[in-house]
Formats: sequence, C-alpha cells, structure tokens
Amino acid sequence: MECNVEANLSHCNCTYEPCPRKGYCCECIRHHLEARQLPACVFPAEAEKTYDRSFEHFAKLVSTNKI
Repeated sequence: MECNVEANLSHCNCTYEPCPRKGYCCECIRHHLEARQLPACVFPAEAEKTYDRSFEHFAKLVSTNKI
C-alpha cells in the first residue's frame, strides 16, 4: 500500500513542527504506541497543544466528556 502523505497532512493536527512523521500515519502511530501515547489526531486542538499524549490524559478527557 502506498502512503498518501498529502491527504494525511490535510487531516493532521499535530503542532510539533519538527516532527518527521507528519503525514506518515503508520510511523506516527508506531512511534506513539511505543511511548505509551496516542497520536495528536485523537485529541481535540486544545488538548493536543499541551503535548501530553498519554493514555491517562486521553482517558481523563473521555471521562470529563471533552472527547
């Protein structure tokens, strides 16, 4: 399967500018799961800006109906 980087970038809300994985979703997901995190795209904009991509942060957002 060929990666469609341009289409992926149109949906990527990652604000970490030097990120080499932008648009490469498979690499992004692998990287974050190895660090026990989720990628930016599963977080609302305000939460993503904190760079706290932890499972715990995600669970807190879900439990407080912010996601």
